[in-house]
Amino acid sequence: MMAAQGGANLIYGAGMLELGICFDVAQFVMDNEMYRMIRKAVAGIDITDVNIAIDVIKEIGAGGEFISHNHTFNNFRNEQSQAGLIDRSMRETWQLGGSTSFTDRAYDKALDIIENHQVPPLAPGVAETIRSIVEDTEAEYGLK
Repeated sequence: MMAAQGGANLIYGAGMLELGICFDVAQFVMDNEMYRMIRKAVAGIDITDVNIAIDVIKEIGAGGEFISHNHTFNNFRNEQSQAGLIDRSMRETWQLGGSTSFTDRAYDKALDIIENHQVPPLAPGVAETIRSIVEDTEAEYGLK
């Protein structure tokens, strides 16, 4: 979080364990989850008339009840982080759901990605451009 707050646009070490000597796919997935939440936090809050809901505050008044208002319902997910693996449910609910750990859920997610992820194709011309850059560099350094 401190690196992101300091303006870093790259956080090094996702998935690394043992000072980078080894790599773990579940750790990579867990780190990715946390990095996504950090990016959300450092992005700040977009202050607009809709987000502040001045009209709703005027309508309901100070000390009023906002939870059941349509504006709250339509916007309550906009500013929260949407964790995919971190379980924020109550203990009883977590236990009824199998009491899986963050690590277990991360391994399941990693395996799902490995088995099912489909890489979208490159845009037309991108592969040729990359090949051209590689060939030019190889020629410049006498590698081919």
